Amino acid sequence: MVDPGRRSPHTRGGGPLATDDFQTAQQVFSELNDRLRADPQKVAGTNAAYLFDLTGDGGGPYHIVLQDGSGEAGPGAVENPNVTFTMSAGDLVGLRTGKLDGTMAFMSGKLKIKGDMGLAMKLQTFFG
Repeated sequence: MVDPGRRSPHTRGGGPLATDDFQTAQQVFSELNDRLRADPQKVAGTNAAYLFDLTGDGGGPYHIVLQDGSGEAGPGAVENPNVTFTMSAGDLVGLRTGKLDGTMAFMSGKLKIKGDMGLAMKLQTFFG
């Protein structure tokens, strides 16, 4: 989903969070939101709404909306998403930190994808 080698601009104790420091879905989406705002041209030409239906501790609905060269990610649902991802909040953190492989998560049923598979794959290219 996101390059495991990149560091987040978020801080803990005065320094940046390393990718293996992510512990919550909120941290993951906050970092994604910062990346979208820092480089909006990366998503230029893509108009899509993604819903993440996260289960378990720290779960709930989260979204990514890409529209006209801008993007926004955060908590809350979005109406009529193009793609819905269903997984545990812990598995999302595992994907972000590189401890869980996306293909293996999908094949094992830990990650379910509903909707436009092309847009689902495209999301990986934006953050991978």
